Amino acid sequence: QVQLLESRGGLVQAGGSLRLSCAASGSGFSIHVMGWYRQAPGKQRELVALITSCNRTNYADSVKGRFTISRDNVKNTVALQMNSLEPEDTAVYYCSAWVVLTITSRGYEYWGQGTQVTVSS
Repeated sequence: QVQLLESRGGLVQAGGSLRLSCAASGSGFSIHVMGWYRQAPGKQRELVALITSCNRTNYADSVKGRFTISRDNVKNTVALQMNSLEPEDTAVYYCSAWVVLTITSRGYEYWGQGTQVTVSS
């Protein structure tokens, strides 16, 4: 089994900062990529940022220069540091992991349950 547990989101004023974290638990898998998605009401889920096993990162254009994704391979966690937050960043944020299961040697993508981030103007 693979479980992804996001930290609690919160409310922050525009221009403020917030850090999200996610921990992967379980056994029998290896993590190749971890990332963060978000979904605002009435909009489709979009990829915000990802980080690969070799520590390469990709960001959505809307968050470049403001958000930073990082990971801790010892703790099997990924974090998203969000600075200069804007009301448009308001969404439910989902942790994601692309893993290879040891038993099947097949790859799967998993998502956490999501956490609400609200940015007030």
